[in-house]
Amino acid sequence: MMLGLDRLVVNLKSKLRSLKVSKKPYDKIEKSESMRVEIRSKKARKLIEKTLKVADSSKSKTFAF
Repeated sequence: MMLGLDRLVVNLKSKLRSLKVSKKPYDKIEKSESMRVEIRSKKARKLIEKTLKVADSSKSKTFAF
């Protein structure tokens, strides 16, 4: 009796999962050249900011070459 009930519950769960409305996939936007330039400049700004923060910290050791 319990095996039949278990099988029924599993079957119902799988049917309910398949009936759920899935999210609609979004359309991927093609990046324009200006978007690529903007992304690169943001990355460069972050890198410069990080480098300056490390250089300004008192813990870092600097070497003059």
